[in-house]
Amino acid sequence: MAVPQQRVQKIMAQADIGSRRKCEEIIRQGRVRVNGNVIELGAKADPGKDRIQVDGETIALSFEPLYIVFNKPKGVLSTNKAEHGDERPTIRDLVDAPGHLFTIGRLDADSEGLIVLTNDGEAANRIAHPRYEHTKTYKVTVKGKLSRSTVEDWESGIWLDNSRTAACSVSVLQSSKSSTVLRLVMVEGRKRQIKRVATTLGHPVLRLVRTHIGRLGLGTLRKGAWYQLDEREIQAMMTPAAELSAIRKRRRERKRKSKG
Repeated sequence: MAVPQQRVQKIMAQADIGSRRKCEEIIRQGRVRVNGNVIELGAKADPGKDRIQVDGETIALSFEPLYIVFNKPKGVLSTNKAEHGDERPTIRDLVDAPGHLFTIGRLDADSEGLIVLTNDGEAANRIAHPRYEHTKTYKVTVKGKLSRSTVEDWESGIWLDNSRTAACSVSVLQSSKSSTVLRLVMVEGRKRQIKRVATTLGHPVLRLVRTHIGRLGLGTLRKGAWYQLDEREIQAMMTPAAELSAIRKRRRERKRKSKG
């Protein structure tokens, strides 16, 4: 897979020129050239194609983007290191891969399912940030039977922390008097958002499993297992779920109503 352009200070840091902050200062001092041209802070380059020089010396960097899919079991922490005294296992205890890895789509310890780990921090940020509209899909079991109006409220967004949650897609998969199983597609992921919304609507979460990031799914990957994604799977991860068009429509309707 082609490596996208990255900020030059990041490339320099990967080449052990110094910390990200130190590399930014070197750029500000006018000591960095890309293809012979002095650059300013914020400039980007392709580490596989462009010639990057610091004080006249060409830096050598061979950066291979790595994407790993992991099926997180319940009770595993979505962090690289547990806090002092916390003996629960972490993702890095179970994923034996080299280097520093960023987590795409953290999950609470008692939640399960798909997490992606990568060594590309900027890609992780793009996938995680709501403005890029990368979808994440969940299978959520909640207490009780949801009414149609409750589903509509959830899809339209409710108020949390003095702001309204983003529009989403909520589909009922199974329903009984005691519980309801939902397919939930979101482009936003505030801390414990699904559980907080469900509780606010009167239907606490009984089980939460992330099934997809974009169109990348867990498939038959067993709990606690992981593997490196190939190019086709990376493209699937970058492709939003089909529900995105309905989410956008719902968001436009909400804006129109608020103006009216």
